[in-house]
Amino acid sequence: MERIRARLFLNRKSAFSEPVKLRKRKSKLYTKEHEPVNNGLFGIHVNVTVFTVAFRLANCFLVQTSFVPDEYWQSLEVSHNMVFKYPYTLHNHTILNLTRYGFLTWEWTEGLRGYTYPFFIATLYEMLYFLNYDTVWVPRLTHALLAALADIKLYSLIRRLEHSEVAKWVYFSQLCSWFTWYCCTRTLTNTVETVLTTLALHYYPLQGSETQHRSKYLALVALAVIIRPTAVIVWLPLVGYHLLREDNKLSLLSHCAMPIGLLTLGISTLVDCIFYGKWTLVQLNFLKFNVLHNVAEFYGSHPWHWYLTQGFPVVLGPHLPFFLHGCTLAPKRYRILLSAVVWTVLVYSLLVHKEFRFIYPVLPFCMIFCGYSLASLKAWKKPAVCLLLISNLLPALYTGLIHQRGTLDVMNHIQQLCVPSSTHLSPDVLFLMPCHSTPFYSHVHCPLKMQFLQCPPDLTGNKRYVDEAELFFSDPEGWLNTMLHTKAALPSHLVFFDVLEKVGSTHCSVLSITFSV
Repeated sequence: MERIRARLFLNRKSAFSEPVKLRKRKSKLYTKEHEPVNNGLFGIHVNVTVFTVAFRLANCFLVQTSFVPDEYWQSLEVSHNMVFKYPYTLHNHTILNLTRYGFLTWEWTEGLRGYTYPFFIATLYEMLYFLNYDTVWVPRLTHALLAALADIKLYSLIRRLEHSEVAKWVYFSQLCSWFTWYCCTRTLTNTVETVLTTLALHYYPLQGSETQHRSKYLALVALAVIIRPTAVIVWLPLVGYHLLREDNKLSLLSHCAMPIGLLTLGISTLVDCIFYGKWTLVQLNFLKFNVLHNVAEFYGSHPWHWYLTQGFPVVLGPHLPFFLHGCTLAPKRYRILLSAVVWTVLVYSLLVHKEFRFIYPVLPFCMIFCGYSLASLKAWKKPAVCLLLISNLLPALYTGLIHQRGTLDVMNHIQQLCVPSSTHLSPDVLFLMPCHSTPFYSHVHCPLKMQFLQCPPDLTGNKRYVDEAELFFSDPEGWLNTMLHTKAALPSHLVFFDVLEKVGSTHCSVLSITFSV
């Protein structure tokens, strides 16, 4: 028996003689996939970069409507005035060379606006002027490229922090947002503020982020505040949270925040002083007029709950349920972004004058939560994605191609007046519309004589003050009889909305043409 037992032990291999090889299982459920993020341009695959740029360029060409007057009168018109010089002609003879051609609204005469953003557009116009060419498409295409860069940086940020599936749906949410489509290629300070906010977020030290780019994100925040001072509302909780979490708070303030802030403010003040021709602190004037004198109320007032009941739901649009769902799923590191969204909406709710575009800079923050919601869906993912895409596509195309496009189309007709004609009469255009309804010289590109109804706010405290536009619309026919009582005072062309067509027709018998928008 002992010999049999020994023979069995000799023939049997020990269970510990060789290591057991276990099969490795890859599960996306319990492990977070970390793909290399430094491949290709901007840290992501080159195909994503090319697609994003092509998408935003197409976005630019498919937005052919007007949104608010500021996209022309506070940007393109000012830059046009800084650069272009046209020879003035009379009876087909050049009689005067004008150094500047563009209309500056009351904000620029009062030192309320900074020249930093118009100076950026003016550099683009300088290149066009050198080529003897003038168009609004170059600034708009430049904004489209900036919007594409912001999209790429948002995608890169989430892919660095989270699973690639989450990053993919954040990217999808950002691209299919109807309001982003509608705004991101426009020459608005709000657009640049949103781009700079997204770029700064890419370098912001979120919890769990391995990046240490304090100077980069603070510089971008400072630039956003210089271009639009209200950007401080969005970034106040974010910078404050960073300061609380920072171990060396004194170093952050003395070596980063203060030098960057003072340098940015100094450069912008120098630019403003050069173009205003005197020492001007725009940020102080902005605070004095909009907060202390409440001049913004002159342009309309809304109830305190407007952003909660209308503004925020409209800007988010079909993304709203996904945003609310994503707020319950996103990791703790993104709570500060949610706090910034809530803070921004509440602060803007305290202001009397409200607009949709004011809360546009927090929209990319919301897309992060929408991406988490879409990534978490299982059985209903495909129907939800299709519904989100279609429900955003319809308002994007309508607002981009149909809604409020007449005020831009009419400028194409007016531009045809720049072509010299056989008649000895110089064109004279009068806009009988709410002030700043149309663009001006930035879309005409020649020194036509043009006038429009003025509407500056009263800065003297006169309670009986009524602007020219309000006087006209209170009694259009009486205003026309008073102002155009002689044939010499008659313009050659009238531009007005079709609701005034009956009033305008009585004065059109002596006019060469009338444009009805």
